[in-house]
Amino acid sequence: MKGYHGRILEIDLSTRKMTDLPLSEDFLKKYIGGATLAAALVYDRQKKGTDPLAPGNPLVMAAGPFTNTPLPMVSRYAVGGISPLTGFWGEATSGGRFPFRLKGSGWDGLLVTGKADRPVYLYMKEGKAEIRDASKLWRKDSYQTQRAIKDELKDDSVSVACIGSAGEKLIKYAAIMNDSGRTAGRCGLGALMGSKKLKAVAASGNLRPELSNPERVRDLAKQAVAQINGNLVSVAFREYGTMMYTDMAMILGDAPAKYFTKTIFPVSKVTGQTLRQTYTVRNYACLGCPIGCGRELVDFKPGLNVDGPEYETAVGFGPLCQNSDLDSIVRANHLCNSHGIDTISTSVSIAYAFYLYELGVITKKQVGFALKWGDGEAIIKLLGMIISQKGIGKIISRGALAMAKEFGRDADEAAQVKGLEMPMHDARAFHGMALSYVTGPRGACHLKGDYYNIDLGNLVPEYMILPGERLSSEGKGEGVAKFQSFKDLFDSLALCKFAPLMPTQLCEMLNAITGWEVGPNELLAAGDRSVNLKRALSNKLGLTREHDKLPRICSAALDEGSTAGVEPDMEKMLREYYQFRGWDWETGRPMKAKLLELGLDQVAAEMYP
Repeated sequence: MKGYHGRILEIDLSTRKMTDLPLSEDFLKKYIGGATLAAALVYDRQKKGTDPLAPGNPLVMAAGPFTNTPLPMVSRYAVGGISPLTGFWGEATSGGRFPFRLKGSGWDGLLVTGKADRPVYLYMKEGKAEIRDASKLWRKDSYQTQRAIKDELKDDSVSVACIGSAGEKLIKYAAIMNDSGRTAGRCGLGALMGSKKLKAVAASGNLRPELSNPERVRDLAKQAVAQINGNLVSVAFREYGTMMYTDMAMILGDAPAKYFTKTIFPVSKVTGQTLRQTYTVRNYACLGCPIGCGRELVDFKPGLNVDGPEYETAVGFGPLCQNSDLDSIVRANHLCNSHGIDTISTSVSIAYAFYLYELGVITKKQVGFALKWGDGEAIIKLLGMIISQKGIGKIISRGALAMAKEFGRDADEAAQVKGLEMPMHDARAFHGMALSYVTGPRGACHLKGDYYNIDLGNLVPEYMILPGERLSSEGKGEGVAKFQSFKDLFDSLALCKFAPLMPTQLCEMLNAITGWEVGPNELLAAGDRSVNLKRALSNKLGLTREHDKLPRICSAALDEGSTAGVEPDMEKMLREYYQFRGWDWETGRPMKAKLLELGLDQVAAEMYP
């Protein structure tokens, strides 16, 4: 087998038993790697009605065939499991150095079940693994944990993925941190890790699986680097990071403000350009990436360098809360990174608290202080209460949907889909995104089919995924479905979503690595299989068509900005989407014929006994 080690490290923390789980080539051809491989492993081990945090529920970390190869932008890994936040399939991805070290340790990933009797961390290096005591690491933040493990192992080349206090306290949207501020942020998988008393995974080594055609891989890598460097978006990312989009997003009505009720805001105060002008900014890149979109703020406080905020974080703690104080946004980001907590879910939940305060639903007495829109210090205080699990912070830490229930509000007021909070791309600005949000594999997600990129002109001609009118709901179903399947592949291969590579290129790369003969149609079918597998897994956990719903707070027409008077026609788009996908309109499940067509025979037999 080329491109893979052909094995997953399986650990039962309750018994401390570690074994190799072999992966056949046929299995890997079907599920490829990364998030799709994780979903396949979880599907076979998931029982309906089980608490997501029950010891038997698995947590999977997986690399892909592209990981640890000469190709650019492939230092990515996926984390998968049942989301403690949503109760459905959950996944998150991250970059940095850890993905290379994970695969370099001699496995394609790991599968963890059980619960340790005390805090532990896993150390993997060159085909050997051991479970180590982490009692002294418990209650350390993510930066301290990474440094402490490197010191203990006396190995600066080791890379660490860990949880902070949010994961230890089982906060519903806790994240997993690696390589300083790189984050597998969404779905609360840090809480799943914390429920197992697994503080960290430390990986080291450079065991690379043999490539089928190394010379061809190197040639394709050179071509890809040249293409990436020549891409104008890559240049903008390199200069200003993901915050380079902030001002354009506001012009397009794509950056939500005042808890999704406005789209106009003095955005010039929170752009990538302003970040550079205000602080000493240093770029950093994931291993093997020619762009370097990461930001480090040097001497943010004397002697303290911090990770700069990404676009989602800047808008979430900025315009969404009517906050133009960039300093408080940077501090909020650093607190989230330190304690391991998803900045999207956190900022949306905090903005919802401001919204409820303005309505008089929650009071100064309940909060302990006033919540005035734009008050950066109030944001920091609420964030501290979430992390410490004190006062109203405990309610906010359960997410927007749980907040609506707690305060007796309609679920249409909670900015989420399937329990996962909305990202910072307004559904009214790109109707294809609205459809992608309600049908995506993990809930509201801007990366499982970032369709705004299509309507901005970044087409995929091989699959006839072409730009359309962004404020129209006409004819979106097929394009959104195909683009979801295509972008889902990036989390299987694994490849950064910012890589401007096309299907034929990806096929050439995969074939040169593995020796397979995969064509663009077969590749898209693999993405389709991935989306349907994850859908079926969530169906097994209770997901129905009724969950494919965009809340009114995120869809009702506004009276300002470039989207004024515009509202996505969700039923029209959903019906087109369901028909193209082969999903049943009444139940929201993939039809039996679709599952069999994709080779998901076991899933079909379970779903249609």
